[in-house]
Amino acid sequence: MVYEQKIVIPEDIKIELQDNGKIEVSKDGASISRIFVHPHLICNISDGVILIRTESKRNQDSAVVGTWISHINNMIKGVTSGFVYTLRIVYTHFPMNVSVNGDVVDIKNFLGAKGLLKADIVGDTKVVVKKEDVVVSGINKEEVGQTAANIERACKVKGKDRRVFQDGVYLVSKE
Repeated sequence: MVYEQKIVIPEDIKIELQDNGKIEVSKDGASISRIFVHPHLICNISDGVILIRTESKRNQDSAVVGTWISHINNMIKGVTSGFVYTLRIVYTHFPMNVSVNGDVVDIKNFLGAKGLLKADIVGDTKVVVKKEDVVVSGINKEEVGQTAANIERACKVKGKDRRVFQDGVYLVSKE
């Protein structure tokens, strides 16, 4: 039994497959690379089409084919339009101050605390604070999502009722 899926490569996208399983997607100076290695999967690029196939009868191997297709589609979307996550700063009594210092997001005055909360910025992700919104953008979906999660997790309310203490930074949109 052969299971395969295809992606038609857009004309302005350049995709290279190297011997070690590394696939590099690039367009206009922006590039993402990732290593795709699996013992039962075969990846070929020819005539503007990426073909990923398996001859295994295992359902897990067929599922990995779909996963690789999704990863490559996300890489193509990343170099063409990028990913943008918007988070909202919410507070009731104590106004929070959110700022970006290098590769760290600093959160001050969370629930009136004097301490400084920090959230790491992963990879080449850009973070911009605009009044009540924090905009996280980049070309790698995993790095953008992890950075947004780090910011949300830094403001997690512990030891209090979440229905009452709703202060924090929350994800409101993904594009």
